[in-house]
Amino acid sequence: MPQTPEEESLGSLVAQATSHISSLVRSEIELAKAEFRFDAKRVGTAAGMFAAAAFMAHLCLILASFTIAYALAQVMPHWLAFLIVTVVYLLVAGLAVLFGVRRLKGLAGMKRTARSIKGLKEIATPDGEEAAPARGPDLEPVTRDGA
Repeated sequence: MPQTPEEESLGSLVAQATSHISSLVRSEIELAKAEFRFDAKRVGTAAGMFAAAAFMAHLCLILASFTIAYALAQVMPHWLAFLIVTVVYLLVAGLAVLFGVRRLKGLAGMKRTARSIKGLKEIATPDGEEAAPARGPDLEPVTRDGA
């Protein structure tokens, strides 16, 4: 005959709660895995579509370059028309590199994060004490009584 909740022992209630929590955590993990798989498939498909679009755009750029060069060739020698198109692309690439380098020079590192970690280190260590140095695997910590 099953016991009523008033008759159950504290140990059995804790065991039931632990079982329910464990089941809930496992269910949440399974849900997260399923959602991740679904999202990963969508991201993979989207990445493939973007790659295909980028490839097609690259082909269009090549064809547009030939079109521009042949249009210029109507008024000048072919070699000069293709040289002009090439030089224009080299200038655009050089400007892209220049702007990219300038953007990299503007990086400040992680100053705010370093300052925040330093502040946490100061908060974590008691007043007047230095932070404990890193120990190697073969060194034992020294206690306050010197042992």
